[in-house]
Amino acid sequence: MTGTAAELGSTCAYTTRVSLRFLPDPPSETTDTIVLSVGEYYLDLRMDKKSGAIDWGMAGTNVAENPNETPLKISFTRELDSLNEIGMVDVARFSPLPNGDDLEEGEMPHPDLPGSPMTAFEEVWRNLPFREGPEGSKTGISWILESDDEGLTKTEQEAEVSVTKLFFGRIWGTYLAFQQVQTHSRQKDANGVLTLKRTGSEVSARREEWNGAGWEEKYIVGPVASSVPSMKSGFEGEGKGSWRVPGEKVLIDGRSFIVRAFEEI
Repeated sequence: MTGTAAELGSTCAYTTRVSLRFLPDPPSETTDTIVLSVGEYYLDLRMDKKSGAIDWGMAGTNVAENPNETPLKISFTRELDSLNEIGMVDVARFSPLPNGDDLEEGEMPHPDLPGSPMTAFEEVWRNLPFREGPEGSKTGISWILESDDEGLTKTEQEAEVSVTKLFFGRIWGTYLAFQQVQTHSRQKDANGVLTLKRTGSEVSARREEWNGAGWEEKYIVGPVASSVPSMKSGFEGEGKGSWRVPGEKVLIDGRSFIVRAFEEI
């Protein structure tokens, strides 16, 4: 292991969840959860410890409303979501705890109650040391890519298209990847205005870690997990040229991806 983001001077965040509490219940933790945040984008994979299945997998943006405010308010969008809440925006409040962890407070659906009603929750998050990656000690790259679906979904007509949405990225020696088939349709509202509706199928996910000699698979789950991009096969041009410029596009196996965030230390 190397240092934490603060110790390394990184703007990225590599975190795990310590506990979840739906008020007024006591806190518990039934998942193995990690979140990779690079720039204003994140990947969040929560694996159920008992079943080995995805408890929740999602990816999107996380934007702080006022970085100097306490508690810190962050808006999370979900562009890919295993709970099929694509397009939702969550606003959560983060406050530092005396031991260095962060307390997140907000509301979200309670899956264990009938109808999954919105319920107040508290989550405790902990910053993890960056895992050393192939670049060596005290140095590494971090990035997040999103599939470029603009050509498939940009239409002003009522239409329905199937999109294979992908998000993947890494912070040094930790890698996450998601894949989900989504149906994008434009429907007219009561005023006759076309709006975009997105629904998604089961998410496939991959988590890999650098073991000092190569990339090791920790979780491979979902119906098409074997086809989810892997660091084991590598990415041509990774960390070079357009890979370093957020907003630029890169080709992987003939498909276009948008560089959402990049950092090198």
